[in-house]
Amino acid sequence: MPATFELEVATPDRLLVREQVTEAEAPGRDGYLGILPDHAPLLTELAPGLLTYSTGGAKHSVVVGGGWMEVLPTGVRVLATVAENPNEIDLKRAQAALDRAERRLKESGEMDISRALAAAERARARVAAAAQFGR
Repeated sequence: MPATFELEVATPDRLLVREQVTEAEAPGRDGYLGILPDHAPLLTELAPGLLTYSTGGAKHSVVVGGGWMEVLPTGVRVLATVAENPNEIDLKRAQAALDRAERRLKESGEMDISRALAAAERARARVAAAAQFGR
């Protein structure tokens, strides 16, 4: 039996994942991070993107909109600002949000560029996940 670790993915509103997994990959602020059993302790900021994990030979994923990931000897804890399963995403609404975010970035005038970029990044992650999982 392959080695496992406990993965928890939670938002302020709900717990999305709590299970034993053999590996995980998360969108870190500076790129994706691969986590295997016995990984060195780590605390990192997450970027919006697709968090994937394997359990029982099957791949699963959750879209996270940023947050923090803590790797400890006892497991991995993800505290996401927002997160959802790909099957919960409405592709048309996610695409409309992406279109709005990209339109705002092209507009001139005063706006909070960092907020607009973050909104576009979250929308891109949601669209990609929904499209990948046939929503």
